Amino acid sequence: MTDRPVILRPTDAFNEAKKAFYSGGVIAFPTETFYGLSVDPFNPKAIERLFSLKGRAETNPVSVIIADKGMLSRVAVDIPATANKLIDRFWPGPLTIVLNAHPDIPPPLIANTGKIGVRVPGSEIARKLSEFLSSPITATSANPSGKKPPVKANEVLAYFNGGIDVLIDGGSLPGRLGSTVVDLTVGKVRIIREGEIPSAEVEMALHG
Repeated sequence: MTDRPVILRPTDAFNEAKKAFYSGGVIAFPTETFYGLSVDPFNPKAIERLFSLKGRAETNPVSVIIADKGMLSRVAVDIPATANKLIDRFWPGPLTIVLNAHPDIPPPLIANTGKIGVRVPGSEIARKLSEFLSSPITATSANPSGKKPPVKANEVLAYFNGGIDVLIDGGSLPGRLGSTVVDLTVGKVRIIREGEIPSAEVEMALHG
């Protein structure tokens, strides 16, 4: 934990971010909607720190971001054909797909549900971060639970200065709706949250 985080630009090398990530630190970074908080999703102590920092209930799972489809098997198992249809249509983009979690995922991250939400984001910076770290990353919004998600770097600092290790300053973000969340673990497609992608588009992608 630092008094003030290391601040990086999107064009910088992310060496300081990698150092923080693999030592259990917290990175704030821009997505295509809001700023998010990233920790190593395989590190229980980092996950504990993330939940404490946000004041997040342990019953509220955290989804992850991956750089590309090739990382999917590191966080999820038993991936159905319907997932591939949605991936081909909407990734990169604001669609979170809930799948059966890989056994390596610590239960506290996913609130002991056995399920994990995952997406390849539309944000090039977020994908670059995951790719540079060679790892999936957490994708919870960079705000204390119940507060407004931040769209500017200085808003992140107002919430967490002294609590995060690295901030990637991506400027002002659009603050659109969050990702649409689709659960594919229940034998049928269940839309948990309608966000940036309308549910009708999801149905169209599946059924034509």
